[in-house]
Amino acid sequence: MFLPGESHFTTVESRGFRDVDTWVFDLDNTLYPSDARVWPQVDERITLYVMRLYGLDGLSARALQKHFYHRYGTTLKALMVEAQVDPHDFLDFAHDIDHSTIKLDQALGDAIERLPGRKLILTNGSRRHAENVAAKLGILDHFEDVFDIAAADFVPKPERSTYERFLARHGVDPRRSALFEDIARNLVVPHELGMTTVLVVPRVIDPFREAFEQEAVREAHIDHITNDLAAFLEECVFPVSGEVPVPGEVPVPGEGR
Repeated sequence: MFLPGESHFTTVESRGFRDVDTWVFDLDNTLYPSDARVWPQVDERITLYVMRLYGLDGLSARALQKHFYHRYGTTLKALMVEAQVDPHDFLDFAHDIDHSTIKLDQALGDAIERLPGRKLILTNGSRRHAENVAAKLGILDHFEDVFDIAAADFVPKPERSTYERFLARHGVDPRRSALFEDIARNLVVPHELGMTTVLVVPRVIDPFREAFEQEAVREAHIDHITNDLAAFLEECVFPVSGEVPVPGEVPVPGEGR
């Protein structure tokens, strides 16, 4: 994934951050690490929902859930099409989790607070889920707004219409924005639209997630890769974003756009 001692990857051709004035973050598996144990809980709740809806055992429900995910992009989209499920009911059930496993992330909060410009969350989850998790991380107050799956009319990333709807609603110029996201395929359209793209991957492979979701994919639509978001902001963003360094910090050279 990375060379020994390496936590970030970029190329000289990659778009930089000098002109960025809007910072957009995915939520799940991007703003928190795998040891927060958030996604495994959500995933288990989704399986339980499928079990109850179809009267299946756990293994069968799990298999159907993953079939839906690969065919439709999200289980919710599949259930809306296949079973006319109320999306709000599904989201309330899936996100009814224990938040005590989420730790305050002071370093990430400080880094996000220092970003020059607007900060937004763009998630395939619900607003309530995003706000609950961000509040536990100690970063909610740094964000202007949350664009959730309901705001996207329940059309999930990576559909182009979702990104276009987000950009239009919040008046974001994609050429002056950066998107931080944990799934490589979700960065294809944003890059085509002109956004600087950052793939956030786990430091250790999470067995509760699909392997392709965790790959440090080095492709043209991905400008940067990191397995430490707070450190990436400090080391690779601030030196070229126009943000004033904290006294005592040594700027790290970076590429402009």
